[in-house]
Amino acid sequence: MLKNKMDQNQSSHVPSTPHASHATPPALRMVAWELIRSCNLACVHCRASSERGPYPGELTTQECFRVMDEMATIAQPVIILTGGEPLLRTDIFELAQYGTKKGFRMVMATNGTLVTDEKVLLMKASGIQRISISLDGPDPDSHDAFRKVKGAFAGALRGIEIAKKHGLPFQINTTITRSNLHLIEKILRLAMDLGAVAHHIFLLVPTGRGKDLQDQEISALDYEKTLHWFYEQNDQVNLQLKATCAPHYYRILRQRAKKEGKKLSFQTHGLDAVTRGCLGGISFCFISHLGQVQPCGYLELNCGNVRQQSFPEIWEKSPIFQDLRNFDGYGGKCGRCEFRKVCGGCRARAYEISGDYMAEEPYCIYQPG
Repeated sequence: MLKNKMDQNQSSHVPSTPHASHATPPALRMVAWELIRSCNLACVHCRASSERGPYPGELTTQECFRVMDEMATIAQPVIILTGGEPLLRTDIFELAQYGTKKGFRMVMATNGTLVTDEKVLLMKASGIQRISISLDGPDPDSHDAFRKVKGAFAGALRGIEIAKKHGLPFQINTTITRSNLHLIEKILRLAMDLGAVAHHIFLLVPTGRGKDLQDQEISALDYEKTLHWFYEQNDQVNLQLKATCAPHYYRILRQRAKKEGKKLSFQTHGLDAVTRGCLGGISFCFISHLGQVQPCGYLELNCGNVRQQSFPEIWEKSPIFQDLRNFDGYGGKCGRCEFRKVCGGCRARAYEISGDYMAEEPYCIYQPG
């Protein structure tokens, strides 16, 4: 149950240290950009509660160009073109091409159902390097129940086959809940059989329509067991594995490597970078369809708006970002944990439960040493 939930642009957290102490901002490595909120599906876990729309006030083409110009002055991140369903935006390939010319690595998160031969060719021509397609079940019944549209599974597989035909790399994303936890191994095997280059798992964060799925959040113990299982797959599959919205995984990586006498070795740059647990405000941010900059899509805190401030000013000076970069400012056991610099706990879950984005992660069984 949510308790003491604050207004989305505020928090009960009061900074414990002056913001000036974090004068040098970290490198921006990845941006998720919600270019459109409209969607042709109605997924039960949707962060944005997206429907067909239209949604007024979305950033214009020229506004997006300006934001990319500003972003390019401080970084060359991976930009995830997302929504809603980004393929519903008529200028999506124009925006992708502009970002490519700026030196950004452009990728797209799509549900796959609107992918056609023509659109894949336009993706490649505009410089999109990879698409992600979500599969939340290994068969039509399980996936379509999640997506609330009959035929969504068949549409996703059709989109995948078209991407494969034209040599466009794709990854599979899966949101884990109680309803599909028992299917996760089958989904991973399907990702392998389909020829995905990566499988990224997401642990449900109860925001948007996902708030109605609070009873579908897996327990803290199942969370831990699932991440240990995921770690064990690294030596058994030939595709990149990454856990997102699951910061405990980065603690588990180090615990297991130490126990097994292994030297940690994983990619630290690019699309499958394994660097740290919660990246919100640290090396990652989210831009909403209205231009609001947030730590991530699940943590709906207003860190500034690109219509009112320059992007570099928001990234470098936002008080909320300054807080999130202060690892010693975490509350509860997260603040005492020896893994706080590599895990950090999920700040969005902390906020949804307590109203304080710096509170301890509520779904972690680990007790600091």
